[in-house]
Amino acid sequence: MKKIAVVGLGYVGLPLAAAFGEKREIVGFDVNSKRIADLRDGVDFTREVSSEELAASSGLSFTDSVDGIRDCQIYIVTVPTPIDEFKSPDLTPLLKASESVGKVLKAGDIVIYESTVYPGATEEVCVPVLEKVSGLTFNQDFYAGYSPERINPGDKEHRVTTIMKVTSGSTPEIAEEVDALYADIITAGTHKASSIKVAEAAKVIENTQRDLNIALINELSMIFSRLKIDTHEVLAAAGTKWNFLPFKPGLVGGHCIGVDPYYLTHKAQATGYHPEIILAGRRVNDNMGPYAAAELVKAMIKAGHTIARARVLVMGFAFKENCPDLRNTRVIDVVNELQDFGCTVDITDCWADNEEARHEYGIELLDNPHQGEYDAVMLAVPHREYAALSSHELRAFLKDNGVLFDLKGVLPLGEADLRL
Repeated sequence: MKKIAVVGLGYVGLPLAAAFGEKREIVGFDVNSKRIADLRDGVDFTREVSSEELAASSGLSFTDSVDGIRDCQIYIVTVPTPIDEFKSPDLTPLLKASESVGKVLKAGDIVIYESTVYPGATEEVCVPVLEKVSGLTFNQDFYAGYSPERINPGDKEHRVTTIMKVTSGSTPEIAEEVDALYADIITAGTHKASSIKVAEAAKVIENTQRDLNIALINELSMIFSRLKIDTHEVLAAAGTKWNFLPFKPGLVGGHCIGVDPYYLTHKAQATGYHPEIILAGRRVNDNMGPYAAAELVKAMIKAGHTIARARVLVMGFAFKENCPDLRNTRVIDVVNELQDFGCTVDITDCWADNEEARHEYGIELLDNPHQGEYDAVMLAVPHREYAALSSHELRAFLKDNGVLFDLKGVLPLGEADLRL
C-alpha cells in the first residue's frame, strides 16, 4: 500500500491520520513542533483523539520536518481555511502547505485536499503552486484529489469513519483510487463526485445551508422577543410536524459555518454575481453577539443595575459546547459589546486553553469565579459541566436581583431571566 502523509494535524487531520494508522503506514506532519511533541507523548489538546486511540493507531508516526514525508506517495492536506478581517478567503495556510508538499512531490504522487474552499480553488490555486515548486506537470507527473472534511468537533457519535465521504480525482483513474483509499477506512461509505469542482461545491454549500437555516431562526427569535413570545416554546410546538427542521437560535462561529459562506460568495462575486440571500444570512448571524449583549443590558437596566459599574460573568468562550476550539468564536462579540457599554466582563471556560485565549483575543480566562459577585451571568456555551448546573447553582454567582441569561435555552422554561 502507498504510504500516506497527512499535512496539518488539527481537529480534522489528526482523527483522519489516526483512522488510517490503524490499517497502514502513515506520517502526520505539522509545522508546530510542540504539537508534534505532545502527540508523540499521546496528548491531543483538541480532545478529538484519546491517548488510547493514538496508541491503537500503530502505523501512525509524527514529524515536523518536510523531509519526514519525502518517501510518501499520497499527501492529504487538512489545514485551516480562514477568512481575513475583510471577510475574504485567507488561503495562506493552504498555499504554504502546498509549497511544503511541492518540495517533496515526485512523479506518480497524488495530493488530496480536504480543506474547505470555493469551487475551483484546488485546480486554480493549489495545483499551480505544486507545479511551480516541484517542477512537475499536473495530470502528467502528479495528480490531485479533493475529499472535503466533514468532522464535527466535539461530536463523539459522528466520527471521521462513520460519516459518508465525498471523494473526487483529477482524472477518472485517480478518482477511483482516491475513492478506494477512503473506502478502506470509512464504514459509512463514499460518494464519488464527477469532478473536483463538484466536490468542492458540495462541501461549501453544506455549511452555507446550515448558516441560512440558523439565520432564519435567529431572525425569528428577534421578532418573537418583540412579541413577548418565547422562541424555544414556538420551536417546540412547530417541531411536532415531521418535516420541520430542528434549528435553534444562537451565535454562529467556528471555522466552518461562520466562515464557509464567505468562500462561496467570494467566488460568486468573482463571476459577476452578487449573492443576496447568503450574505443576508451572514449579516443576521454576525449581528447576534451585539444583539444578545444589548438584550442583556436592557434586562439589567430593568432590574435596577447601573451598567457602567456592572460586572458580568460569561460562562463559555469556545465556539461550541464540549469543544476547546476558540477559532472564530462569536462569544467575543458579546464580550466586546458589553465592554463598550461599560461593563466589566469576566470569562470562564472549563474546556478552553487560557494561553490560546490570551494569544488569539488578549483575554485572560478566569478559573474559579467567585459566588455572589456578578450583576449578570450569561451561560453562553453550555459545556456539559455547565449544562449540568441547576438555575439555583448558576444564580449563586449573582448578586441580589442579578440577571441570568441562558443564551442557548438549556434550562427549563422560566428558570432563566432571559434567553434567545
